Amino acid sequence: MMRRKSGVLGTMELLQQLIQFVLHIDKHLFDICAQYGAWVYAILFIIIFCETGFVVTPFLPGDSLLFAVGSLAAIGALNVWSSILLLVIAAFAGDTANYWIGHFIGPKIFHKEHVRFLNKEYLERTHRFYEKHGGKTIILARFLPIIRTFAPFVAGIGSMTYPRFMLYNLSGGILWVVLFTLGGYFFGNVPFIKQNFSLVIVALIIIPGLPAAVEFIRQAVRRTKKTR
Repeated sequence: MMRRKSGVLGTMELLQQLIQFVLHIDKHLFDICAQYGAWVYAILFIIIFCETGFVVTPFLPGDSLLFAVGSLAAIGALNVWSSILLLVIAAFAGDTANYWIGHFIGPKIFHKEHVRFLNKEYLERTHRFYEKHGGKTIILARFLPIIRTFAPFVAGIGSMTYPRFMLYNLSGGILWVVLFTLGGYFFGNVPFIKQNFSLVIVALIIIPGLPAAVEFIRQAVRRTKKTR
C-alpha cells in the first residue's frame, strides 16, 4: 500500500514538474541555452522528434516549445533560421519514424483491448479523424496536440503509401515549425505577451486542440443516440 502511494505521489510530482516546465518554458529554455550553449539545438531536436515520433510521448511540449524558440531567437539566444531548419528536420524525421512503427507493429496494437503505455482512446479518436479528413489529416494534425502524435502512426497502419505520406509530412512539418517559430520571433517579446507568457502557452495548448475536442464530443453524442 505504501509503495502504491509513493508511486502515485512520484507520478504526481513528475506531472507537476512537467506542467511547470511547459508553462514557464521560455525561462527554462533560456537557462538551458546559457548552460549548454550549442548543445541546446540537439536537445530541441530530440524533444520535437520524440513528441512527433513516438505514440507514448504526446505530453511533450510542441507548439509552446516552437513559440519559445522563436521568442529567444528574437533576442539573439538562438539563431532563428538554424532553429527552423533543424526543427523541420526533427518534425519530418519524427513523423517518418512514427509512420513505420505504425506500419510494422500498429495492426497488432490496434486490435488489442489494453495496451500498456498507450491510450487506445487517443488512437481510435485519431483513426476517426483520419477517416473523415483523409490524407490532409497529416497536415491538420500538426496543429492539434495529441492527434499530432497519433496521426502518422495511424497512417502507417492504413493504406497510405509512404511517398504520399512523405509529401503531407514535409508540408505539414514546414508549416507547423515556421508558423509557430516565427510567431514567437515576431510576437514573443511584445511586452503584453512577455508579461503573460504562461497564459499564451496555455492558449497555445488549448486552442489548437478545440477542433479535435469538438469532433470527439460530436462522435460521443452520436454513439449515445445510437445506443438509445
